[in-house]
Amino acid sequence: MKEIAALAVMAFAGSFVEVAFAQGFQPTRPIEVVVHTGPGGGSDLLARAVALMVEKEKLLPVRMQVVNKTGGGAAVAAAYLAEKKGDPNTIGFFTGVWLTSPLTSAEARVSLKDLTPVVRLVLEPAVIAVKTDAPYKTLADFVAAARQHPGQLKQSGGSITSRDNVVRQLLQKHTGARWAFISFPGGGERMAALLGGHVNMMVIEPAEAGEHIRAGNIRVLAQVSDRRLSGFPDVPTLKEAGFDVPAVPQVRGVVAPPGIPKENVAYWEDVFLKLTRSNSWRKFLDDNQFEDGYQNAAELARFYDEFTDRMREILKDAGIKTVR
Repeated sequence: MKEIAALAVMAFAGSFVEVAFAQGFQPTRPIEVVVHTGPGGGSDLLARAVALMVEKEKLLPVRMQVVNKTGGGAAVAAAYLAEKKGDPNTIGFFTGVWLTSPLTSAEARVSLKDLTPVVRLVLEPAVIAVKTDAPYKTLADFVAAARQHPGQLKQSGGSITSRDNVVRQLLQKHTGARWAFISFPGGGERMAALLGGHVNMMVIEPAEAGEHIRAGNIRVLAQVSDRRLSGFPDVPTLKEAGFDVPAVPQVRGVVAPPGIPKENVAYWEDVFLKLTRSNSWRKFLDDNQFEDGYQNAAELARFYDEFTDRMREILKDAGIKTVR
C-alpha cells in the first residue's frame, strides 16, 4: 500500500510539473497593449473592450493597459513592438493594414511577419455611411454626385492602405467618379469630421458606428460584406447596390514582440481561447456585428500569406501600386 501511495504521489507531482511547465509564463506586471489607432479607432475600441472582458472573466492576474502608437499607418506601432524584442509583458492588436502597408511602402521596415503571431480574433465587415440629413439616400446617389462634381466631395478615413481608401479606390475605378480622401489618425476624429459636415461620407466598422447609427446621426448606404449583416437587414451589400467590387476584408488579432518564448505564446493562446468561449465575448460579437475568426498562432501564421496574396490583388485592382 505504501508503494502504491508513493507511486500516486509521484504521478500527481509529475502531472503538476507538466501543468506548471505548460503554463510556463505568468505576467507579473500590467500588460502593455499596443494599438495603431487613436482613441475611438477600431483597434482602440476592440483592445479596450477586450481588456474589460478579460478583467470581468478573471483571465489575467494583472491589468491590461492600452497604449496608442499612431502614425505611418501601422508602421509606428509595428516598429515599437519590434523594439520590444523578448518583452513578455507587451502585446499588440493588429489589423489587415499591418500587412498591407508594407506592400505599398518600400520604406516600411517591420511587418506582421517580423512579430510573433498569437491569435486571430475577428473578421469585421464595414458599412458606408453619410450624415442623416445628407441628400444621398443610396450609394448610387453619392457616386452620381461625385461624378457630377469631381473631387469636391470628401471621405474621411485612415491611412492610404486602410480599407477605407481601398474601398474608395475600387469604387472610383469601377464608376469613374472622383472624390477626395481626408486621412485622420483616429476613428473619433473621422466620425467628428462627418458629423460636423467637413466630409460627406465614410467607410466605417459597425463597432465604431453603432452608437451614432442607434442615435440616428448617420445613415448607412451600403455594406462592405459578402452578405447582409443581421443588424442591417434592409441595407444592400456593394454588389446588391450595383457595384461589382470586392468586399475588402478586415481582420483583427493579437501579436507579440519578436523573440517571445513558446510558453509565452501558449499562455496567450490559452487566455484568448478562454475569452472567445465566454458569454461576454459572444455578446460582444453580436452587439458589434463581428464574425468569430479565432485562429491559434500556427493557423494565424499561415493566414498571413493567404491574406497578403488576396490584398495584393485587391490593391492592384484598385490601382494602388505595390512594391512587394
